[in-house]
Amino acid sequence: MKTTLLAAALALAAGNAFADPIEGLWRTQPDDGAFAHVKIAPCGPNYCGIIVKSFNDKGEYKSPNEGKMIVIDMASKGEGAYQGQVWRPSNGKTYLGKIGLNGDAMKLAGCVAGGLFCAKQSWTRIK
Repeated sequence: MKTTLLAAALALAAGNAFADPIEGLWRTQPDDGAFAHVKIAPCGPNYCGIIVKSFNDKGEYKSPNEGKMIVIDMASKGEGAYQGQVWRPSNGKTYLGKIGLNGDAMKLAGCVAGGLFCAKQSWTRIK
């Protein structure tokens, strides 16, 4: 019994110790007057982000976008770089996505034309 508990505790600790830096809760930059909290976690071999809370100028509100995936299938390219797709709730379109991660700051870009033209946002980690 002690061996099983010790093994479970070590597995849990190892999982937390090796979490990818992109994992966690992030605050988006305001877009069309609203922003969100996005939970980024593993999805298969890559990372996805789900909108978990929404805010506007009056505070938190129940958005129809809550529960929707905004960061889609982001693959680590090393040194804080990720590539996949991003969904923009204000227009319902999905774009080529790029992320540059530096500690608790994220630069996220949604791009068209193979990445030639990108709109960018700055996200911050929520502790």
